[in-house]
Amino acid sequence: MARMEIYKNYTKQQLEELGSDAVIELFLSQQNQLKELDRKMQLILEQMVTSNRARFGRSSEKIAVEGQIRFAEVDGTIVFFNEAEAVRDADGSDTETDEDRKTRKPPVKVKGQKEQALSQLPARRIDHDIPREELENLFGSDGWKRLPDEVYRRLEFIPSKVEVEEHHVAVYAAKDESRMEKAKHPAYLLRNSLVTPSLLAAIINGKYVNAVPLYRLEKEFERYGIPVTRQNMANWVIQCSERYLSVFYDYLRKKLYTFPVIQADETHVDVTKDGRNAGAESWMWVYRTGSLYDDGAIVLYDYQKTRKTDHPLEFLKDFQGVCVTDGYQVYHSIEEQKEDLKIAGCWAHARRKFYDAEQTVPKKIRNKCTAHLALRQIQAIYREEKHLKDLPAAERLELRKRCVKPLVDAYFAWVKQETAGVLEGGILWKALQYSRNQEKYLRVFLENGEVPMDNNASLSEQYTYPHLFEKIPTCRAFFEKRCG
Repeated sequence: MARMEIYKNYTKQQLEELGSDAVIELFLSQQNQLKELDRKMQLILEQMVTSNRARFGRSSEKIAVEGQIRFAEVDGTIVFFNEAEAVRDADGSDTETDEDRKTRKPPVKVKGQKEQALSQLPARRIDHDIPREELENLFGSDGWKRLPDEVYRRLEFIPSKVEVEEHHVAVYAAKDESRMEKAKHPAYLLRNSLVTPSLLAAIINGKYVNAVPLYRLEKEFERYGIPVTRQNMANWVIQCSERYLSVFYDYLRKKLYTFPVIQADETHVDVTKDGRNAGAESWMWVYRTGSLYDDGAIVLYDYQKTRKTDHPLEFLKDFQGVCVTDGYQVYHSIEEQKEDLKIAGCWAHARRKFYDAEQTVPKKIRNKCTAHLALRQIQAIYREEKHLKDLPAAERLELRKRCVKPLVDAYFAWVKQETAGVLEGGILWKALQYSRNQEKYLRVFLENGEVPMDNNASLSEQYTYPHLFEKIPTCRAFFEKRCG
């Protein structure tokens, strides 16, 4: 039979002349074409919704919380997870209604909190008294008594003070000029330079903690009458970092290797004037100790111009243990090359895929869609894991096997069942496939009580680099110690 012209406009008479077999063939052909067209239209609509949400929507992944289901607890606060940051609250509503305002309770004030904060600051007493002559005019001779003073406090801001350290080093020599001796004096950070530990600490704090550009710091120093240019500051930071901080970095790297569980992630950064064409992507890799350790985190950054396997392979070459990461294939390749390295997956990434899929569904039916059901199951896993946060690793592992593992097993069984009836290539299909492909890695936390369920700790570190120091005194003390 000749190939039918399925896109031709047929009249009723022409269809009657074709015969039943030809009409059936025509109908089936058009049905398949329409099905394929419908699939492509759904994919296009998903892409449009995702693109608009990325451009105009909020970046958080907040969803309604029903019953007792919650996400994991971070620093004492119940939060939702996403790759960028944790959401501030977990009540799931974006706007406040009149009814909410009526029933909302005022925040609870902690008694004595302000007094405790003020007690940590140096205080300067200022007395205000009435002259004796004025008291005699008011009350007569000896007609008064003094009551307890009325006391109030105010905070006074004192701008930075800059002084010149003029070191006079005594120099002695033997009369026969056979020997010369200098008095002991502090070493310098950089020879023949004006920089001191306190000045360098202020520059690092301003630039890398408060994100103040060097040209603004230059203007600030100008207002103090100090001849410090941005070129001076750049040279001081680079040279002192290479001379002093690199030693500290190497020490922390060796210390990091002693932990059985670490976390890793990478994010692209824009770097100009590095010899490449404009728009070339650079990468900042972050490595940190596992978030379940209580003795303080070690966080290290490794800047690279590419995202190749060579970089994490070089950094992790001496590490033996578990590394928690996202689903980036590079980490899985490293695991195959290193027998003493095991990669654990991140449930926050698995959850994020379903959140993106849920946002493509109309709000009226969103709480009944497949993506929402996946989110509820992942929330239930987080809810059980939250109760185990403060337990020892051995006890946490035992309870994970008893309380968390059945939920994980049920989740993956559900994922495999749901994948069959989902539009192939769509966002939901990709979310289901991600969980299926990452199952081996997402289950690792069930085998080791020291492995966290997700990689959120290292994800949050991406947006704080390089936070070498939190306070100027800490930075100053470090450089003072390093320069003797």
